[in-house]
Amino acid sequence: MNISLDFDDTYTRDPKAWDDFIDLMQRQGHSVYCVTMRHESEGRQVKEALASRVDGVFFTNRKAKKDFMYERGINVDVWIDDSPFFVLNNASNPVGVAA
Repeated sequence: MNISLDFDDTYTRDPKAWDDFIDLMQRQGHSVYCVTMRHESEGRQVKEALASRVDGVFFTNRKAKKDFMYERGINVDVWIDDSPFFVLNNASNPVGVAA
């Protein structure tokens, strides 16, 4: 099973509990990926916390998470995310900000 774990306001709310979850899932033979809408240039904190712990860290650059992962050949079975809207939808560009 492929599991996606969001970073901001999901993993960051209780890192110790999520670390235990990641370890348990991997011991059971599952893959756990961190999938965040951040740009990679914003990812230092994410990489420091999770790069050595999960099976991959992915920065979607504000693109919908499901399509982003599918394009990389990873079909996520379970999404753990405080904002599930962004699994299927791109982040909107704020009014007045150039894309």
